[in-house]
Amino acid sequence: MQNRTDEPGRTRWRRFAAMMVPATAAVGAILFGMQSGAIASDITVSGQTFKIGAERLEGDGFTQYGGIVKEKSGKVHPVALSEISSAQLYKLCQSVRADLPGLPVVLTINAGDDKPATAKNMMIAMDSLGGNATFTNIRIGRDATDLNASAQAGSFGQDAQHVTITDLRQVSRYTTAATFNLTGLRLKVNVGDAAKGKECFADE
Repeated sequence: MQNRTDEPGRTRWRRFAAMMVPATAAVGAILFGMQSGAIASDITVSGQTFKIGAERLEGDGFTQYGGIVKEKSGKVHPVALSEISSAQLYKLCQSVRADLPGLPVVLTINAGDDKPATAKNMMIAMDSLGGNATFTNIRIGRDATDLNASAQAGSFGQDAQHVTITDLRQVSRYTTAATFNLTGLRLKVNVGDAAKGKECFADE
């Protein structure tokens, strides 16, 4: 893999994402916290993941570093924390399984078909990310605290001026944004046989 700061770096995201969660991220304080200070450190997650897919994501001001999220039970999950100052998502899909006993249920949200969904100051805590990524002016191996003061000193971080990800497939535990505009929003609860194949993408 070759990356230079004066031209876009190209890499298969799945291989690259393996570096995003250092071993030291599994201990210490919860590393939630955007530069805007919009996320409180005592936020707990549900323990259930959800899927996000998109035909294409265009993001300015990209940073990524390791962290953890915690459930109310105290169970912790190492995650990759990604922050994007401004994002456009084309043909966005979000799905979450909400099965009842003996009854499959999948909640789906779709948006951004004609005009992209947009987000400002978006932060994502993810388990995995697939797709094809192009980075502009990427810097790999930075100290995470240089990207976010609340991160763990000495842990791995990276940033880029711009990122483009096509065929985005993301498994997340938490997402927040200062603003999130979902153009052409469609929400549907798919129940029983209608729930089959309704997740944004199949498990890998």
